Amino acid sequence: MTMQTGTVLRDGVAEAAADVLVGGVQAAGELGLSRSEFARAVQLGIVRAGPRALGGAARYERAELDRVRSAAGPPEALRERVETVAGAQAAAEVVGVGPSRFTRLARCGHVTPVGYRINRYRAVVWLYLTAELRGFAAREPGMLRGVAPPEDRELMAAGADLRPRKWRGRHVGLLLRRTADPWERAAVLASVLPEDELREAVPDPAERIVLAALAPPPPYGHPQVPAAAAVALRLLEAGPPDEIHWYRTSLDFALTGARDQSKSTGERGPT
Repeated sequence: MTMQTGTVLRDGVAEAAADVLVGGVQAAGELGLSRSEFARAVQLGIVRAGPRALGGAARYERAELDRVRSAAGPPEALRERVETVAGAQAAAEVVGVGPSRFTRLARCGHVTPVGYRINRYRAVVWLYLTAELRGFAAREPGMLRGVAPPEDRELMAAGADLRPRKWRGRHVGLLLRRTADPWERAAVLASVLPEDELREAVPDPAERIVLAALAPPPPYGHPQVPAAAAVALRLLEAGPPDEIHWYRTSLDFALTGARDQSKSTGERGPT
């Protein structure tokens, strides 16, 4: 009798959890979004993930879905917030300029990609939020016509392309906003450092194992085909020396907090 009661209680808890937490596909459907639109909403922090399932799959609380529906209004409004366009041609049409001018604006860092994909020629195709492009055009009409400012001319003469760096900064920032855990935050920062830089920044192999275990997965849309994945992986790694220095300094600061936490609680990471 006792075992039967326990089983009923466990089943009741499981049913309650299933009713409160839903998977990504169901959550997307309830919000009226496609799978890619929902992934973008999660990436941008519009939808916050709940506790993960035992298998590691993300789950979402119904209260969170209710909050998003209440804040965003009709599904059309939510879709507009996560709508993206791919490539310079499509982005230029939204802004109202030619593709070459848009490419210059993007390479010089005036607009920041929100994602990427790798095409059949293994070239990077940057994705931009449509709402952000429209906002940029409304705020900076002077950038859409006339000659390029001296700073842009210097950057273009030097062959600069700030798109990867600007995207990495955005990507890391969004990931950091999702967690307050010191070790998870350190893992986010460590994930963009080249291997040799990470070994210098974190000489303790045990700490590097912890950071690797907590490293965030590649962003949604990251290619699975090895040749394309190799191209995309280069986007995830900091390149310019000053960018690497910034992430190393930030990692040092994050690790100080993570180590202090481990010493005081022993909850995560080497002590």
